[in-house]
Amino acid sequence: MFKSTILIVAGFSFLVTPVMASVMTSTNYSLQSDSVNFGGGLSTSTSYTQESTAGEIATGNSGSTSYKIHAGYQQMLAVYISVSTSNVVLTPAIPASGGGVANGSTVVTVTTDDPAGYQLSISASSSPALIKGPDSFADYTPAGVNPDFTFSVSAATSEFGFSPEGSDIVARFKDNGSACNIGSTDTADACWSPLTTSSQTISQKSSANHPTGSATTLKFRAESGASNTQASGVYTATSTVTAIAL
Repeated sequence: MFKSTILIVAGFSFLVTPVMASVMTSTNYSLQSDSVNFGGGLSTSTSYTQESTAGEIATGNSGSTSYKIHAGYQQMLAVYISVSTSNVVLTPAIPASGGGVANGSTVVTVTTDDPAGYQLSISASSSPALIKGPDSFADYTPAGVNPDFTFSVSAATSEFGFSPEGSDIVARFKDNGSACNIGSTDTADACWSPLTTSSQTISQKSSANHPTGSATTLKFRAESGASNTQASGVYTATSTVTAIAL
């Protein structure tokens, strides 16, 4: 007997945005970097902008296999940040009827030399996120405002959600062993949320992590309930992960 099945693919696009940090701020000003020197400044015209310093010593770029130094006021204006991940195929294939669960994961690594750290977020390109033409899995619906500690769908529905894991995940996805957005634990396969078109912050670090980087594991799950009938075929969820230097 032929049994139709559902194959699920999660794909990603990338957005990396450096945002300059500040060394001094008040209600009236913000200084990104400071410098001890005897000259220089900012000058502009209708066709150019120039910023210069004079009098600093021991400036320039240097590095080795384990570090990089951008010494001096002008050098520190540049912030390095990168993000890497890969597409995911959720397994096993789900039967079109009778229900089933498919899981998959990918590691997102963010690397930055910004002393203020980084922020990582994710958003879906469609609503619902997991689609095949006119057919779809509903976005996961937690019982309350916080992520669900346990992934659960009713027998007559199908839903798709995600959960981030790693040392830098934000408080919303941490737990106390039974509930999410409370406590400091990162329980495996817990704290599930819908993947929506609105950007969600999933990880954040308040210091540089170059050159090793910080890894966040994104886990995805699709489930079709025992009495649900889902159109067979290949379903795809496309999302954007955004890394911002703070």
